[in-house]
Amino acid sequence: MDLKIKDVAELLNVSEITIRRWLLDGKIPAYKLNGQYRFSRTEIENWVISCRMEKEISSVSKNKKNDLIKLSSEKAKKIIAKKIGTQAFSLYRAVYKGGVITNIDGKTKEEVLKKSVKVIAKNLSLDADVLTDLLLDRERLMPTALNHGIAVPHTRDFLIPKSYDVVSIVYLKNPIEYGALDGKKVKTLFFLFACDDKRHLNLLAKIAHLTRNEDSLNFIHQHPSIEDLLDYIKNWESDLSNSDIEKVLH
Repeated sequence: MDLKIKDVAELLNVSEITIRRWLLDGKIPAYKLNGQYRFSRTEIENWVISCRMEKEISSVSKNKKNDLIKLSSEKAKKIIAKKIGTQAFSLYRAVYKGGVITNIDGKTKEEVLKKSVKVIAKNLSLDADVLTDLLLDRERLMPTALNHGIAVPHTRDFLIPKSYDVVSIVYLKNPIEYGALDGKKVKTLFFLFACDDKRHLNLLAKIAHLTRNEDSLNFIHQHPSIEDLLDYIKNWESDLSNSDIEKVLH
């Protein structure tokens, strides 16, 4: 799937100017098609998972305000209003659909994935064996661990045949080795199933952003109830949107 600069900016929640700066500095994977920059979903997905995004996002807080302050207040309000309407609570809605699965026990990644998928596939009316094979194929291509004890199992080509997205959160009974870059064992899995490529990348970026926050990590690793987790995510996404508004209008 080809993504444009505008698409990637929206999905990663940064300005188009920031994306162009990263392109000039060679910090984000892209290619040119008919003289215009295009992005591969798979390459951006791997870039997010490998935590290369984290280093670049840290500089956005300094530059984004200067980039966006050039916009008039009215134009900024329209941009933010559109983003809030379409993406503000996308993670909350996906977790609400997917729910929480607790006390999954297993000694290996394969064992944990198989046990989790049995529950998830039944809830989504999907074939558990096929879904497990797709997830394991993705793990062989590149581990989906985000570091800090979090992994986001998902498939490379599969899109859920629904009109909504699903994020099923699995709490492991015991941490397992997962091939994370930081070498830490994984405690919590965010199974991600989206109904289109853009929404897949948006949710992946949000999960990566959420789980790089120390307070959020501490809360998630306590394995809260679905009610408490949904309240936390809803407040986090609300604060994320409010923060964007403040950066634009101040």
